[in-house]
Amino acid sequence: MKKVFLYLKKEPMLPVAVLAAALSLLITPPTKALLTAIDWRTLGTLFMMLTVLEGFKQENVFRPLLRLTGRIGTMAGLSLFLVFGVFFSSMFVTNDVSLIVFVPITILLFRAAKQEAYILPVISMENIAAVRGSLLTPFGSPQNLFIYGQSGVSAWHFVRFMFPIWILSGVLLVGFVLVLYRKKLHLPTNLGATDVAGEWRRSRRTQRIVYFCLFLLVLGVIITRTRFWLIAVAAVALAVLLTDRRLLRKTDYVLLITFFCFFVFSSSVAANETVAAFLQKAMDGHEYAGSILLSQAISNVPAAIVLYPFSRNVGALLYGLDSAGLVSLIGSLASVINYRIYVREYPGNGGKFIKTFTLVSLAFFAIVVIPGYLISRAGM
Repeated sequence: MKKVFLYLKKEPMLPVAVLAAALSLLITPPTKALLTAIDWRTLGTLFMMLTVLEGFKQENVFRPLLRLTGRIGTMAGLSLFLVFGVFFSSMFVTNDVSLIVFVPITILLFRAAKQEAYILPVISMENIAAVRGSLLTPFGSPQNLFIYGQSGVSAWHFVRFMFPIWILSGVLLVGFVLVLYRKKLHLPTNLGATDVAGEWRRSRRTQRIVYFCLFLLVLGVIITRTRFWLIAVAAVALAVLLTDRRLLRKTDYVLLITFFCFFVFSSSVAANETVAAFLQKAMDGHEYAGSILLSQAISNVPAAIVLYPFSRNVGALLYGLDSAGLVSLIGSLASVINYRIYVREYPGNGGKFIKTFTLVSLAFFAIVVIPGYLISRAGM
């Protein structure tokens, strides 16, 4: 029981999702229609993306980028490099993966440079970079992937709608880093030729090529919305099984189960006329604020699934979901991952992380919340 409790503490959204699904089935008994209402396409696409990106992490695909860190001479320059490494990479490999790659490297580099005082502010900015960088593309985050798949808009239209707030976020991040080092803009790193990138094993060259090709396949499935997505899921599973079957055990099935449970919850609630009418009225014209607020209770990914059926302004819903991670730790699953990485390295400093993270994120949120609201009013 102790192991179960510790596991559930590590994955707090899983019991919430299971409980929500169970309660919703009491409101609306399960039927065949419920199974067809579940977005199996999104679940299949998410499985492919999570599996392939696990391969990316295992094979150290970011090695060429990380090798550049030893050539940067100042802490301000190093921080900008790491923050924007997260910002740009999150657009393609999701915000979770970008943090998993860059935050441990940041801690390692700042320790080596004997500048640990800057770790918390910088990884807080990396968290913002992950949340705001990933919003540009349909595959940057699970909630983007879900809403893009549901909305029917083109990939180009999606990117064009998200671009203004994305570029504003990038400019603000530069300002935040420069303010952090305002009195020590030329503080040296003293890292020399420190190489934190690790090595590429020649024997794993085939695996790297396979995962890269599978990644392109997944992007193609997402952008084209092909009706042959199930064949693509089978192809990815078979390719990974033949390449490295152990990788299939590392896929984030907890996130998949969480998604499934919230799909059940959303479908059951939508099928109940009374509850659906209430949510429809509550969300009408309030998608931006409603998604931000609900995300603080259940995180932005589940909030996307629950609120989408009742949202008329999908653009406002999307902007709100992609801003929710700036308000509190629970607002985005990516933030929770960042927290876990830090407390694993600095046990007992969880409160310190939350304090710094909240101050930095809320300062950023205060600047972008009004522009985000005004842009989102036009709709997608």
